[in-house]
Amino acid sequence: MIRRTILEWEKIEYGEDAQDPTTLPRHLADRIAAVAAASPLAGRGVGVLEHGAKALRAHRVVGMLAADGCSLEILPKIDIPGEPEDSRAGSIRRRLVHMLAIALDMKIDVGQIIALDWQHKTLLEILIRVFSEKLINAVRQGMPRRYVTHEDDLSTLRGRLDITRQFTALAADPSRLACRFDALSPDIALNQIMKAAIARLTRVARSADNQRRLQELNFVYAEISAVPVSALSWDKVVLDRTNARWRELLNLARLLLGERFQTTSAGEAEGFSLLFEMNTLFEEYVARMIRRALSHSDQRLHVVTQGGRLYCLETDSGGLFQTKPDILIKRDSQVVQVIDTKWKRLASRLSDKKQGVSQADVYQMMAYGRLYNCPRLTLLYPHHVGLAGEEGVQTSHRVSGCDHWLEAATIDVARAEGIGARLCSFVGMTSSSVLR
Repeated sequence: MIRRTILEWEKIEYGEDAQDPTTLPRHLADRIAAVAAASPLAGRGVGVLEHGAKALRAHRVVGMLAADGCSLEILPKIDIPGEPEDSRAGSIRRRLVHMLAIALDMKIDVGQIIALDWQHKTLLEILIRVFSEKLINAVRQGMPRRYVTHEDDLSTLRGRLDITRQFTALAADPSRLACRFDALSPDIALNQIMKAAIARLTRVARSADNQRRLQELNFVYAEISAVPVSALSWDKVVLDRTNARWRELLNLARLLLGERFQTTSAGEAEGFSLLFEMNTLFEEYVARMIRRALSHSDQRLHVVTQGGRLYCLETDSGGLFQTKPDILIKRDSQVVQVIDTKWKRLASRLSDKKQGVSQADVYQMMAYGRLYNCPRLTLLYPHHVGLAGEEGVQTSHRVSGCDHWLEAATIDVARAEGIGARLCSFVGMTSSSVLR
């Protein structure tokens, strides 16, 4: 099994030496490209991979692609100053899993983080390990059960008598009673979802430890009905105080059974993909970190994601061009800040006066300011070593003809500790307190 790891926007050239970690044999690259093309993300924006004449090039999608005989891991481009080259990939995996954990509302304790083999295991193997260990710990405390309605023909009455069935199907056999009764059963929607996730991961796990844990879980869930992924009853899952510990596992299972994780059969390339759009992940991560931090500080400020939904134009029959700002910061009912997250690199002011901020983004933020009557508009980017100075507000400019301010700010996702407080340090400030 040939395994390669690259960063987003990097390329891996074709080469027939399977021992060369910087190249990938052409026939295997073709298989990986076919799996990428079959992903639902392939048709969005710039796609997953650029299948060139001499190399495969990654775009702004990260995760795992695997085909027969090979796998390609794509990691986000996160600068970690002082990190040795041989441990860079492991450190980036750690940051990526942290971002996923926040976005999925998943807790990974410190002991578990230290035990994970960040350097030698791929993102997929790490997620499989987290899922399988959490599931084993959960079932040791007891598999969830609920009362399920059963129908059976018994010699003695149990529950209620099904009159219709008794005098039709059993009319000729009065020794049997058509019973309807409720019985406590583990064969419920939540456990069926867990079994489906176990079955999928068993087919793709490569680590011996992961395979062992999944085999143990297959035995535990042997009596649970095997339901196809497309027929799983997500809407029938009931989480309450008695089974709240299963919420994280349900979120993980939704990730591992959802559209991000695709098993594909495309020509000669049979494989799977587990992919994430960094734009979407960055937005969700930032929003959740701000929301958490604000809940412990300013109770009047709150976060709304993908909200607002005001129209740019009005017609007799309704509105046109509905807006969905990434993040709205509200004080009570008033919008005090609009934040639009951008997973791309802000340029240095020395190399580009506009710092790479696109004209379309500026126009969009001006429209948000007008529609939501908001004086503070923020384009938020990941911080990187090419920028002079620290994270935070990099530039701020007055919007012509009004009192609105448009700023470009950065946040260093490589420093996970205290990131919520650091984000909130420039959330809700007035225009007079930011850099001009």
